[in-house]
Parts: sequence; structure tokens; C-alpha cells
Amino acid sequence: MRYSVCLSYDGSSFYGWQIQPGVPTVQESLESTISRLLGRRISVTGAGRTDTGVNASGYIAHFDTDWPLPYTQEDFCYKLNAMLPHGVAVLSVSPVADDFHARFDARRREYTYFIHRHKDPFVRNYSWQCGYPDLDFDAMNAACSHLAGTHDFRCFQKTGTDVKTSVCTIYDAFWAPYTPSYLNIFSAPQAPEGYWYFRIAADRFLRNMVRAVVGSLIEVGRGKHDPEWIARLIESGTRSDAGESVPGHALFLSKVLY
Repeated sequence: MRYSVCLSYDGSSFYGWQIQPGVPTVQESLESTISRLLGRRISVTGAGRTDTGVNASGYIAHFDTDWPLPYTQEDFCYKLNAMLPHGVAVLSVSPVADDFHARFDARRREYTYFIHRHKDPFVRNYSWQCGYPDLDFDAMNAACSHLAGTHDFRCFQKTGTDVKTSVCTIYDAFWAPYTPSYLNIFSAPQAPEGYWYFRIAADRFLRNMVRAVVGSLIEVGRGKHDPEWIARLIESGTRSDAGESVPGHALFLSKVLY
């Protein structure tokens, strides 16, 4: 039988999703916990890899067993969460078709990146303090329009990555302001400006791609390049031509759709 697991994790304690020798990863943590609970070796397949320090909300994985779980789904989740590290939370476990695949069946993946423009101790663990003055978010959103569609995005791919193709289809990309939830709860008389998030959705992503895209869009916002520079990068640029990768702690794999 095959089961789907929906989970969220704080990437700060992990070297990404995928198992690597000698370092803590989310996949290894989930696999070892399920294996201990079921008393047999269980392999877990995820929707895709995330880099060191990157977070996920609503991440999807699957695993197989030879017979039905010996617990209700609610009890299984409860026991897993009691055994897993604090940085990993299982939201649900559900039976799925035997041919369901968490990675290959995913049609759309969404990432969200958070930045704040002034010092804030309450968001710093999951948002990047971007102190560059006078970022032009209108220009950055104009640049986002050049990301949409099916293109070869090798200019945003980490150098040395071994993949069969660097072609992806981006469905949507934009910047938008937001107000941190704690300010709403505290009933702040006037929510300060300067909190923004970047949302990007695609059929697949290359290694380090989102962080390189954000870094490149920041350069447009700083006035170092015009919005059309993004189109020129995609057409003929290399990774060294694009912007620097922004820190991983502010990035979330925020949705996977099947």
C-alpha cells in the first residue's frame, strides 16, 4: 500500500530535504522515524529537493508498506510528531493509489521568499533583511513578466548541477507587500511598511533557481539593470551574469499541486 504524507519543516536545522551522508536532512529524519514506528525499513520519496536552510509548508512525500498501517491515520500522525524533531511536523497521512508519485505527479510547485526592509527581531529567522535603499518594486514586477513561459533557465541554475534539461515553465511570478501576523494580533495602530514577499510558481525548478531569481530581481529594484535585463539573461546569460543568490532561510516551498 502507498501512503501520502503532508508535512512542514523548518530548514534551519537541516542540510536540505535529500539524504546526505553524515549530516541531518529532512528525508533521513522522516524515513528513520517511520521505520522505527513500523518496525521495518521504510523508504520515503519527496516532491523534490530543497537546499540547506530552506523551509517547506505543505510538502508532500510518499512511502510504501506491505500491509495497512496498524494505527488510525490520526494516531499515526500523533506518534510521528511525538518522535520527530521539533523542526518537522506531519500534518496528515493518507492512502493513495499505488501509482501515485510525490515527485513525478506534481504539476505545479510554488515558492515564497520573504524580505523586510528594516530591523525586526520577530521575522528575522524566516525573512531576509534587505537594506538596500529605494527598491523599485514596480520595476521588479515588470521584470517578473519576462520570467513567465517556457524557457531555458540555465542562467539561474547553480553551476555544476547535473540535470538532463534546464527548461522549465513558469506560470506566475510577482512581488507583493504583506503585514506580519504578529502586528495584526498586537493591533498595531499603523503597520509599518517594508514587508514584501515574492511568489513564483512553475512545473519544476532548478537547483538554487529561486534564490538566484530573487537576487537578480533585487538588482533590478536597485536600478542596476532595467526590467528587460531579465529577458536578456534568459536568452543568452550565464550564472555569472545573473544576480547573487539570496540567503536560504527566507525561502519556503509553499505549495505542491497534483
